[in-house]
Amino acid sequence: MKWNDRIGRRLKLHDLHVLMAVTEMGSMGKAAERLAVSQPSVSKAISDIEHTLGVRLLDRTSKGVEVTAYGRALLRHGMAAFEELREGIKEIESLADPTIGEVRVGCPDVFTGGLMSAIIDHFSRQHPRVIVHVIAVNNVTQEFRQLRDRAVDFLLAGFPISYADDDLDVEVLYEHRPFIVTGKNSQWARRRKIELVELAGEPWLLPREGIFVSLLTEAFQSQGLSIPRFGVRSYSVHQRMMLLATDRFVSAEVDSVLRFHTDRFALKVLPVNLAIRPWPVGIVTLKSRTVSPVVQNFLNCIRKVAKRST
Repeated sequence: MKWNDRIGRRLKLHDLHVLMAVTEMGSMGKAAERLAVSQPSVSKAISDIEHTLGVRLLDRTSKGVEVTAYGRALLRHGMAAFEELREGIKEIESLADPTIGEVRVGCPDVFTGGLMSAIIDHFSRQHPRVIVHVIAVNNVTQEFRQLRDRAVDFLLAGFPISYADDDLDVEVLYEHRPFIVTGKNSQWARRRKIELVELAGEPWLLPREGIFVSLLTEAFQSQGLSIPRFGVRSYSVHQRMMLLATDRFVSAEVDSVLRFHTDRFALKVLPVNLAIRPWPVGIVTLKSRTVSPVVQNFLNCIRKVAKRST
């Protein structure tokens, strides 16, 4: 049997605690009184540790006990181990408290300035001592790794309808629906009917990548068109909103974005028949992972705000 295996199996925290009491009190008898156990049980605990390590930890004298160099080394590291355990218990107590702690959520930019901001605003009013970390996720299907590596507690994202994986749980909240939008004073804002082909040559604002871009490409191709080449491709929703407000651009945005930005940036949804099927938005978690109470509270908040917003 390896040395580490032998120590792990036979060195007990109780015996180490007894050793600490004996050295502090200076005798086995006084340690037994303090621990409310018999002196033979204290003597046996010390003997068991010495037998396991193969060294003498205490020298017995007529005046009591004296700690050997081996004993001092074990006590020094033993005290550090107990301190780590105490900190671990404190951390567990903190994690079990639903009113304090941390939440780490991964989500694309399409949610951060809209739905996620509304969720955090609602949640922070009830749980002001919780720290919420929002981690950017550019391409959800490529970055499930962050979830598997436990860099985030869960993901809030849109994902392909056909996507499935054995180690992930997906809870659908609602469906994304896409629209073509422009600034409220754009030349297109006054039109009652617009064909997609009429907009093909306009300067467009598009996300850089993701499900939406793939589906938008399919929509253009279904009408014999190529995806627009002119304009700006930007991951930032806020940047696209700012540019739309200049009335010079056309953009394809989902309802989650428009719900929180249309009035603020004076946008206009155009009457364009966009043949894109809706796709699900939801919470993605690891099946094997137990989330803390504070994370569970945050998930409940997401469900409540998402239901109210759809």
